Amino acid sequence: MAVLGAVAVGTAGCTVQPAGADGKGAPPVRVEVPSRTPDVPDVPASPSRTPEAPAKPSPSAPSAPSAPPAKPSSSPTPARVLWSPGDKGRDVRELQARLRQVAWIFHGPTGTYDDLTAEAVRGFQGKRGLPETGVTDTVTWQRLLAMTREPGRWDLYLMGGQPAGPPDPRCMTGRVMCISKSSRTLRWMVDGRTVSTMPVRFGSEYTPTREGVFRVYWKSRHHVSTLYDSPMPYAMFFSGGQAVHFSSDFAARGYAGASHGCVNVRDEDAIARLYEQVRDGDKVVVHW
Repeated sequence: MAVLGAVAVGTAGCTVQPAGADGKGAPPVRVEVPSRTPDVPDVPASPSRTPEAPAKPSPSAPSAPSAPPAKPSSSPTPARVLWSPGDKGRDVRELQARLRQVAWIFHGPTGTYDDLTAEAVRGFQGKRGLPETGVTDTVTWQRLLAMTREPGRWDLYLMGGQPAGPPDPRCMTGRVMCISKSSRTLRWMVDGRTVSTMPVRFGSEYTPTREGVFRVYWKSRHHVSTLYDSPMPYAMFFSGGQAVHFSSDFAARGYAGASHGCVNVRDEDAIARLYEQVRDGDKVVVHW
């Protein structure tokens, strides 16, 4: 027990910190160009000239039948609806990510066109004089495209939800927490079978999460970092002070932040179940 205590005080420590500058570009600038009439050669006006009267038809020639009056033009074709409540998929993620850029949405992206998304679209439309339908049509989408930049991969999966990457070959035997930096996911595997998966977050550029094959050497359910005085619930240490643990900051801000080297999990229920299954000595593989 004394040895474990020494390890806890001397090595355990990890907390979250804001991510560095991500290089986002400034919002596009829209320039309104007033309409103008095409230039024509100047023709000197003749003040003495009187417009000629229209020629009268010859009495001997039969008059042509008058054309029927023109019918009023029909109303414009409604804009085509692209996405509406209940829709799901990658395109809805992009819609949510772009609405997030212009501060009309603050959750997700989730990939599901829910009530909050419809409310955000309705607000965006009303601000720009568009019909407040809450559905995304071609006119709304084009206006949003003009005001935002193309979302990156982790803009689309800011709060998780991304598919897990394929397991590393070293994960195919035994009991393994198989952690992919490429897909930012953790697979809990037993004898080559995936039991569960969850999104994870890693250390920053200056405090990177170490890669390689490790073993869980200590579990601490209610751990608090001695270096940063930060809670690390469900901590499972595998390399010095680096551990897999729940992060309330990851749950709140997603990939907008980073850890000091630990592997953060944002789903508390998921890591609570994982914590109960993982044993001291189980393998941990951190790979790209």
